Amino acid sequence: IQPWKMESSEMLKACVLFGMMLAVAGNALAEAEAEDRQVFLLIGQSNMAGRAPIEKEDEAPIEGCALLNASGEWEPATNPLNRYSSVGKRLSVQKLGPGYGFAKRWRELHSDTPMGLVVNARGGTKIAEWAKGTKYYDEAVARLKTALANGGQLGGVLWHQGEGDSRSTETYLDSLSTLITNLRTDLNAPDLPFVAGLLELDDRDFGKSPRLINDVILMLPSVVPNTAVASTEGLLTMDGTHFDAAGQRELGKRYAEALFKLTSRID
Repeated sequence: IQPWKMESSEMLKACVLFGMMLAVAGNALAEAEAEDRQVFLLIGQSNMAGRAPIEKEDEAPIEGCALLNASGEWEPATNPLNRYSSVGKRLSVQKLGPGYGFAKRWRELHSDTPMGLVVNARGGTKIAEWAKGTKYYDEAVARLKTALANGGQLGGVLWHQGEGDSRSTETYLDSLSTLITNLRTDLNAPDLPFVAGLLELDDRDFGKSPRLINDVILMLPSVVPNTAVASTEGLLTMDGTHFDAAGQRELGKRYAEALFKLTSRID
């Protein structure tokens, strides 16, 4: 039947039917995307939360990447990525972190696979505050489980923390190893990939011992299987601690490449 020869009632029925077909197709596509989505947890302190200014090139949504919002639903991933953190500080301090550069680079490496970010960082925290049973740990695990409830696969964890422990590094590696073990147990993911980022600490502010924390973090892959480290060599900071916008973009890219190499070995 040619549309211009149809009665108005027939045209209405045809439009309704076509709309239903589009809705069914859209739901099927959304369900397929949910099943295929790789979900990543991003936790740690202020550099992971993001303190660098969001510049023009950081404003666009990341194609193929979703962000878990405060309602436990997916929405297009835009900066600041830590704005929905259930343990975060005020919105005004949430700026550019490594998650944006990570997602863009990961999409380049996995262009056919949708991804989702659960960003739940909190500035100024020590690793003891991320131990199992604490608010920060429990909230991170709860939000990640919410993200995975409707499908998707757990892709890995990105961790950037240590500034708060730079003066006392003796137990840091044990604490980090325990954190990873607990995450793997509670998420039923014994081979969960985990990437820790190195820090940039200004000796003027932290004395002579801060760089020891990086030496400790570098030991992680030799102590805990399926872990890697993202380098910060050559990156610049705004204040001796917090990476600038260019540094955050590059750090995110390095997270993605470290995770890619790690998961390629695991596979």
